[in-house]
Amino acid sequence: MRALLIQSVSRLGLALSPNKVYPSNEFYGIGQSIGRGFTAVESSPQLFEPTEEYGAGQITVLEGLEAVRKRPGMYIGSTGPKGLHHLCFEILDNAIDEVMAGHASNVRVELHGDGSCLVLDNGRGIPCGMHSQTGRSALETVLCVLHAGGKFGDADSGYRVSGGLHGVGMSVVNALSDALEVEVFRDGFVNRMTFAKGESQGLLVSRPAPATKNNSGTVVRFTPDSSIFSMPTFEYDVLAARMDELAFLNAGLQLTLSDHRLKKPKNQTFVHAGGISEYADFLVSGKTPLHVVLGPLIKDVTSKAIKTDRANRGGVGGFVARGIVDNIEVECALRWSCDQYTDTLVSFANGIRTADGGTHVDGLRSTLARGINAAKRSANIKKIGTSSDDYIPGEYIREGLTAVLLVNIPNPEFEGQTKTRLGSPGVRQAVDAVVGEALQRLFEWHPVALRAIVEKAVAAQKAASAAKAARDLVRRKSLLTATVLPGKLADCSTRDAAVSEIFIVEGDSAAGSAKQGRDRETQAVLPLRGKILNVEKCAAERIYQNSELQALIAALGLGVRSEPFNRENLRYHRIIIMTDADVDGAHIRALILTFFYRYQRNLIDNGHVFIACPPLYRISCRNIDSYCWSDADLAIKVEQSTVVPGLTPTIQRFKGLGEMMPTQLWATTMDPTKRKIQRVDVNDAAQADMIISLLMGDSVMKRKDYIIANAANLLGEELDI
Repeated sequence: MRALLIQSVSRLGLALSPNKVYPSNEFYGIGQSIGRGFTAVESSPQLFEPTEEYGAGQITVLEGLEAVRKRPGMYIGSTGPKGLHHLCFEILDNAIDEVMAGHASNVRVELHGDGSCLVLDNGRGIPCGMHSQTGRSALETVLCVLHAGGKFGDADSGYRVSGGLHGVGMSVVNALSDALEVEVFRDGFVNRMTFAKGESQGLLVSRPAPATKNNSGTVVRFTPDSSIFSMPTFEYDVLAARMDELAFLNAGLQLTLSDHRLKKPKNQTFVHAGGISEYADFLVSGKTPLHVVLGPLIKDVTSKAIKTDRANRGGVGGFVARGIVDNIEVECALRWSCDQYTDTLVSFANGIRTADGGTHVDGLRSTLARGINAAKRSANIKKIGTSSDDYIPGEYIREGLTAVLLVNIPNPEFEGQTKTRLGSPGVRQAVDAVVGEALQRLFEWHPVALRAIVEKAVAAQKAASAAKAARDLVRRKSLLTATVLPGKLADCSTRDAAVSEIFIVEGDSAAGSAKQGRDRETQAVLPLRGKILNVEKCAAERIYQNSELQALIAALGLGVRSEPFNRENLRYHRIIIMTDADVDGAHIRALILTFFYRYQRNLIDNGHVFIACPPLYRISCRNIDSYCWSDADLAIKVEQSTVVPGLTPTIQRFKGLGEMMPTQLWATTMDPTKRKIQRVDVNDAAQADMIISLLMGDSVMKRKDYIIANAANLLGEELDI
């Protein structure tokens, strides 16, 4: 059981990029080798030879989709896993646009063994007639011409609201695919066309649809270009999370995900009749509602006091604000939990996840602060440490809040093609009006719920004041040594943070090997003693009273928790957690990740946190050492070494980093040109927050239930006993 818990905690809802050797020039920049024995160049007056001439001949004009292939990051964000999955999301979002327009009810995604991805919907199908402007079929136009699409004509286009706006999604997927095949079922015909790297591979072929098939729809199957994407392998869990999210946003829609890469195909169907209210309930599952009407929907109500609530005829709880203002649809589900100490705001615009927020999120935050303070004054709430006239800042009101916000806008303004932030100015007023009015009605019917929110907000404000006092006390006590680094830190020589990295290791034994084996020019080592404080279930002021966390904060240059993240103050741009390959090591890693996520999440969001991957085995044969990172690698190595009769290899299992010689640790785990490390990313902040609260929080019973429910998924060989 404990092994399962540690295995789950080590993930914490955070995604680790696949095992990958990060070469030095990928991180440190051109010409700045940090190999052992080499000196990193901190600055250079001139990196390149000056260009002799610059005239009209140096101006390049890219035709067609060549620009997409030349600069793919501009259109999909990156050529890593995030950009790869964005290709599937582009096609998937087109299918969802058909759903929102009322023309589709089923969407299916399939992953195939050849690396391709198929997206199918039963919508109207892409038009295939001849386009008068391009002289090509409308299907070929949509797939081969940037800014060509059916969503520029407002209501006349057939899409009142849509996630697709710029007319580049399909063409970008086409440009970045080794092969793309599209089939359109429309007007009694099956229309088929193939493409490769953005170019059509033949004419549009049309044939009568089978008599038994009167359905319409579109099927797109594409294979990402392996010359552009370093690891063109779709992750089932990433696609499943997005499709589950879309099922919540489109109540009643059925989405199916099939993985045919396995011997036994895996199929999963997503459908949620409750919409975003059910989504909010899912996000707070395992948490304790601050008040019954502020928690998940309860349909079977037995309390007489609650039964008389005429505002919730179908049950109690499950608060959702809905309304339309200036043709903008707003839907917002709010839940407050008493055992949650941060806020989780998940926002969408036209079904697109706006991870960076925008004007709709700004409107929600402002109406929460203004509305609850106004309601507090009207209700004349006193005797809880504040007068009715005292203003409570919004950050304290939102403590414990989980919100799901969805807006549907006829002509949204997103920032960039990846659409992570909404910029439409009129949305803020619409959200303000709809949510503000709904909150006013809620508090009129349930003044006890209002009081519970105010009490929690006041407690949060007091806790913040206590934490500030603790920080100030620590600063006063260490006034003379405020700029002195921890004594146990073995710092690197260079002062250029861009080429510096720090290894956070477990105990003095591992630190000794790491200090001797490191590259002193660019690599620092900080040992931590035992298991650090679990910041998920401790008061904020205790962080500044803990010597291990204080050493970590000072070494990294993190500053105070409430201060905005400043990359300029960061002393190392690569923070590598290097712990033993056992249960205790996994637990320590989980505690450190929890600290980073809660204390300064921007470290993870900006890609500064990594996990070291030390080998599990050393196999010696004929005085030649080789290393294995898994049992599968070991089996292969042993089989290879036993080909010669009478030759028995020596196998050593590394339980701790301290068992490795400095040269071994350098060669396998610390050498930037050979090592394997995993970058920590947050793919789904709401999911990460939920898992961290469950596995690292105070609720022992909920954690026990989680362990029991998932015990069957644990393999016996993973137990460390």
